[in-house]
Amino acid sequence: MVVLGFDYGSRKIGVAVGQTLTRQASPLTTLSMVQQRPDWDAIHRLIAEWRPAALIVGLPLNMDGTPTLLTGRIGRFGRQLEGRYHLPVHLADERLTSRAAREDFGPGMNKSGGIDAFAAKLIIETWLSEYDERDSDSRQP
Repeated sequence: MVVLGFDYGSRKIGVAVGQTLTRQASPLTTLSMVQQRPDWDAIHRLIAEWRPAALIVGLPLNMDGTPTLLTGRIGRFGRQLEGRYHLPVHLADERLTSRAAREDFGPGMNKSGGIDAFAAKLIIETWLSEYDERDSDSRQP
């Protein structure tokens, strides 16, 4: 099954695509916010192109597991995705994904926006590492 992953930020949203069969993901693109809102037209095009069975949204948490300033906005974004596209939306712990992306690609990657798509890739991979095909009733979309 194909999934799309989102690394939601206050100015940009990184997007990646993943596959449950191979348990691998690839960065796709980084979308800019439009008037401080998600670029729904661009998201719609990606969903139409990739036809995912589920959407994975990175959930930002502090290292102690408490919510961050963005956690509420991420929850709203997830609910909007679910309502607009009628697809299952799964939240995946994104602690350290941006840091890991920077370590893999270096500080220049952040300026190009590619780090956001790579962070979305890591979010999918986090979710895929916890995805269990045998537990299809509770985990599989």
